[in-house]
Amino acid sequence: MNVNKALLPVIIAFSILIGAGGMYAGMMIVSGDSASPVVDQNGEPAQEVNGSIMETSNDHVEKFNAAYNLILERYYREVEGDKLLEGAISGMLETLEDPYSVYMDEQTAREFMESLDASFEGIGAEVSMTNGRVTIVAPFRDSPAEKAGLRPNDQILMVDGEDVEGLSLYEAVLKIRGEKGTTVTLTIHRPGVSDPIDFDVVRDEIPIETVYSDLVEENGKRIGVIELRSFSENTAQRFQEELASLEEEGIDGLIIDVRGNPGGYLNSVQAIGNLIIPGGQPIVQIEDRSGNRERHLSNLSEEKPYPIVGLINEGSASASEILAAALMEAGGHEIVGTPTFGKGTVQQSLRMGDGSEIKLTLYKWLTSGGNFINETGVEPTIEVTQPEFFYVSPINLEEPYTYDMNNENIATAQIILDGLGYDPGRVDGYFDQNTEAAIRTFQEAMDIDVTGELDSTTAEVLQAEVINSIQNRELDNQFNKALEILTR
Repeated sequence: MNVNKALLPVIIAFSILIGAGGMYAGMMIVSGDSASPVVDQNGEPAQEVNGSIMETSNDHVEKFNAAYNLILERYYREVEGDKLLEGAISGMLETLEDPYSVYMDEQTAREFMESLDASFEGIGAEVSMTNGRVTIVAPFRDSPAEKAGLRPNDQILMVDGEDVEGLSLYEAVLKIRGEKGTTVTLTIHRPGVSDPIDFDVVRDEIPIETVYSDLVEENGKRIGVIELRSFSENTAQRFQEELASLEEEGIDGLIIDVRGNPGGYLNSVQAIGNLIIPGGQPIVQIEDRSGNRERHLSNLSEEKPYPIVGLINEGSASASEILAAALMEAGGHEIVGTPTFGKGTVQQSLRMGDGSEIKLTLYKWLTSGGNFINETGVEPTIEVTQPEFFYVSPINLEEPYTYDMNNENIATAQIILDGLGYDPGRVDGYFDQNTEAAIRTFQEAMDIDVTGELDSTTAEVLQAEVINSIQNRELDNQFNKALEILTR
């Protein structure tokens, strides 16, 4: 099997965060019986390469034509042939039961590409179609989606009050997109929460920088930290630059953080693997439908003289999982956090020649050790969860909550207060005197009206403090565990 690395972005799903989109899909133009694989970058026209894409049984074609003509000519109302054809294509893809194989008609594909070219603005989240529902894979770090409280596996039911059931993933994404400064209201079903939750997300410009680094000194040791937020075209180069800078300063260990990273280009994660995975060890294996495998081996000439710890969570997907598994299986390094998302397939987009497109799963990828993690994820070597209040749902208030009331929102506020150090004495949702006292203390500390009531202002400030705490390493159990491992 000869897999062109440049044509294999490991696409987790569909990005509604990057605007003009740092995550380009491998493209193929389909016309008649030929397919042309290209990489669609920077809006450049595709270049054709000859090659057969499929052989179709004449019996199947005749049966399809018979059904098409029967409906077109005999149905009791007049129907449009284009809609029949597109419905048939969508129907074929639905039989695959693969959320990553989807069809875009000409208009949807055109509108989406125009949206990509127009801006770098959005809400900052990666989504997929799972069991017929648009599902959050991961909000990006510091994005509007994260700040609003969206979490992996949240299912989007409505956008600005409009039901998205029946829409394709692409159609739903176009509704979520919008100009910087505008607000979109997403109605979410969150697993484990009985009632839908509304999130008001203010769209913003999403930074295209994907690599951030830092140097931490702990117990007399210098620990480098590199955070990867996605795997785009220049991520590997930026990783190499930041790693070289840290090594020049002198480090005794390295933390690689791919939490909340939904994936990206395969060649990007492979290039990073070449910088840190022992030479001759597989970074990833790509397998086609016939079971043929291509192993991508690290060409690192000399192993790193310091230990490495990887950080993962449920928002780490696709290329992030490749890197985490390679660190663990090929490098023998510790991986700290919670199990990852579980996305082990590779898609390419097929242009159908009339402006429409099919994004089809063509390969599956296996970890360095040959494991298929689709729908199961990568298990950390050391499982560490974050503080409970990191995971709470936003507080939705229709009216203030006061003494002697009992409600799920009060329980959420109590969990947050407890996590922030304002002991309410209980977290069962009953608003007692201790809860009132905790709220008063919090309100005073935040310099807002001290009423002892859980009102909308207090709820908003509580949520803001949750976000601040998530970004504060002092409360980051996973980061601190990685630091402990490297400095003990």
